[in-house]
Amino acid sequence: MAEKIKKQEMNIENRNCNDRCCPVHGQISLRGRSFQGKVIKKFPKRAVIEFERTVFIKKYERYAKRKTKLHARLPDCMFNDINVGDYIEITECRPISKIVHFIVTKKINEGETQ
Repeated sequence: MAEKIKKQEMNIENRNCNDRCCPVHGQISLRGRSFQGKVIKKFPKRAVIEFERTVFIKKYERYAKRKTKLHARLPDCMFNDINVGDYIEITECRPISKIVHFIVTKKINEGETQ
């Protein structure tokens, strides 16, 4: 599995990418939080991920599951690798647009999930 990930990362680094918002080829810096989730929608330069989180409800002293959707910039070099249903990791960056504050950093294999 580790060899497959390294090969995938090497393929991304060797590709030509003119995207200024690419974490590998561009000038944008990553900072802050990172999340992992399933891709539910894919657009030309954007992907939407969804993941579950637990929230404590004080009144009932119980936990409830909530879903969160986040929009992330999808660099040109990763566009063909990532499809709807894939499990990916996104990392926070400066605001790119009104709703996009994250960038897709890598695709996670099924055996790698935590």
